[in-house]
Amino acid sequence: MPERITLYSAKICPFAQRVEIALAEAKAQFTRYEIDLQNKPEWYAPKVNPASKVPAIAYGGPDVPPDQPSPESVKLAESLVLVEFVADLFPESGILPSDPVTRAKARFFIEGVSSKLIPAWYAYFLRNAPVEDFYSALEYIQSLLPSDGFAVGQFSIADIAIAPFIARTRVSLLNELGKYPEGNGKKVWETATTGKFARIGKYAEDLFARDSFKSTFDEAYVTQAFKQRFANLRNQ
Repeated sequence: MPERITLYSAKICPFAQRVEIALAEAKAQFTRYEIDLQNKPEWYAPKVNPASKVPAIAYGGPDVPPDQPSPESVKLAESLVLVEFVADLFPESGILPSDPVTRAKARFFIEGVSSKLIPAWYAYFLRNAPVEDFYSALEYIQSLLPSDGFAVGQFSIADIAIAPFIARTRVSLLNELGKYPEGNGKKVWETATTGKFARIGKYAEDLFARDSFKSTFDEAYVTQAFKQRFANLRNQ
């Protein structure tokens, strides 16, 4: 039986949501502690994650308040590491495919998300890089998808890796938040989810309809937080 799990997370953070989705899929019992990324507790870096980032997990150890982490618990970090850790703790969740080929395909999909899609999105969002680069990354991801369903058929670590980023891309574009010219956001989202990208659009709908996604994504909170953080991005 898995030991005590304390997750240090932040609603705004797509990396943290990955782990929350994995825990939801596993129906795991855990304690969640929200970290204010703009005002992190002084104890967080020295006692939980020296990189001072979320997500992080304190695993095992005595039953203590989350803001008083025990040195006896094991501290783990990095979202994709933690997603697979959850999958290993709860194999019955099925998020890590049992078949070696399917498992490799899931990890290959994640590599594309990490090396192509996320950098291309942030380059457009934060620096107004050419939107064509973002579309090229989407086209690559779409080429990996089957004709329907999730990334490798069953819902898996591959879908967990991408869902939080597609959701925040949607929030940013529909609210015209970013360095790109104002007025382009809604057009880019429509282009990215219809026409030649219709498969991406359907995939996004399927991801957003998943109970584990819905229970871990506070759209109103993320939207407000993004507005506060990125509203003046074009003026910088």
